[in-house]
Amino acid sequence: MKALVKQSAGPGFELKDVPQPGIREDEVLIRVRRAGVCGTDVHIYDWDAWASGRCKPPFTVGHEFAGEVAQVGRLVTDVREGDRVTAEGHIVDGRCLLCRTGNAHVCPYTRIIGVDRDGCFAEYIAMPATNVWHLDDAISFDVGGIHDPMGNAFHTALTADIPGATVLVTGCGPIGIFAVGICRAAGASRVIATDVNETRLALARQMGATDAVRPEQAEKVVKDATDGLGVDVVLEMSGVPSAVHQAFALVRVGGRVQMLGIPSKTIEIDFATEVIFKGLTIYGVVGRRMYDTWHQMTRFLRSGSFDPTPVITHRFPLEEADAAIAAIKSGEAGKVIFEIA
Repeated sequence: MKALVKQSAGPGFELKDVPQPGIREDEVLIRVRRAGVCGTDVHIYDWDAWASGRCKPPFTVGHEFAGEVAQVGRLVTDVREGDRVTAEGHIVDGRCLLCRTGNAHVCPYTRIIGVDRDGCFAEYIAMPATNVWHLDDAISFDVGGIHDPMGNAFHTALTADIPGATVLVTGCGPIGIFAVGICRAAGASRVIATDVNETRLALARQMGATDAVRPEQAEKVVKDATDGLGVDVVLEMSGVPSAVHQAFALVRVGGRVQMLGIPSKTIEIDFATEVIFKGLTIYGVVGRRMYDTWHQMTRFLRSGSFDPTPVITHRFPLEEADAAIAAIKSGEAGKVIFEIA
């Protein structure tokens, strides 16, 4: 089968013919139809400090996908050949304290497809049946293939009290743009989005942002919208130090800051004035809650109140992986996906 492989330590991917994966008795084989490309894949493509310290080539890249079940293991009873599915890409041990107390999304033994084991930029992928998520017939493979980043946005937004709230979203990458639409669907009274990129601000407006502005404009917009009080909730999606400080500055006293963006280096925070004396609640977001977030996604998609398709701006075959990565790095793309079959 065809697969995009990180063959060795160094920049780039290779499109190769590799053996089709076998499955264990508790696994399923999925024929991949669509696969989302994300920032993690760019890090691996560039072979930066994070990737070189985490990943061990050779392996097949990719962790966001949807497809059809091609084969099921002998012990699998709730997944059948032909089912339309996606899957949670974090494979956990299921037995540790965190897994057994409803916190599997932070299991210390997590192995991520496309990072720690072979991923989905391929014609087929093997997955534990417990990780498989069925797609409604009305859900396209395009949307099924981006459940992973959508799940991050749902987790970030819906662990805060969104109905009726004024929300600031700092950072309009694809997950931030998804979060804008989720907050509007969840009943936020106003959603203010910030970014330095005009293409992404336009996508945020399309997804329902009441205001989509550059960071230097945010303070005035927030103060005008809240009578100087500050927003109820900030979703910090960028990891940029200035945005983190702005999140703490523009949230109201007693407000909540949801932190998904990953800083590239240590940030100096004045905890006394920025956090403690404001009585803030800060929530660190890791992946998706397993499987609370997945049920939330399904319900929102079924309702029709949330449509992520405008965020998908580019489609490529696996053969054009370099162009897909370039589109992301250009800043002129929303969500990029591979059309595999």
